[in-house]
Amino acid sequence: MTTSQGVYKYPDGEEYKGEWLEGKRHGVGELYLSDGSKYSGQFDGGLCFGHGTLLFADGSRYEGQFQQGKFDGLGVFTRPDGMLFEGEFKQGKVNGLGLLTFADGTHGLPRNEGLFDGTRLVERQRAKEIVTKAKQAAQTAKNVQVRV
Repeated sequence: MTTSQGVYKYPDGEEYKGEWLEGKRHGVGELYLSDGSKYSGQFDGGLCFGHGTLLFADGSRYEGQFQQGKFDGLGVFTRPDGMLFEGEFKQGKVNGLGLLTFADGTHGLPRNEGLFDGTRLVERQRAKEIVTKAKQAAQTAKNVQVRV
């Protein structure tokens, strides 16, 4: 099986530029969504999978790992105001160990680091190793090269 490259415009206004396998997005590509968001990264079986970057229409950004079309695994989510979360995600939401950094560069007092369930810090603990791995996953996502 070999991949091909191409561009497809969907009836709803979305557009995909990238690699295809057996009629599905597969490999590396860019998906422009009708809401103004853009995903650039790896695909498998038509869905975002592996490493990629999702730019939201409001200016928010997620860089990191994806599974089954959602950010899932390790990554960095940055809001337009500069607040960011570095850590673990599940099914498109903050879930697991991580560190919250406010727009002014501080982490709060006491430090907002530990186990998160959504936006709630449920247990304070050191998450240095996870934060380091999340930054590495974000860098890998930035390095994914789309060639179309």
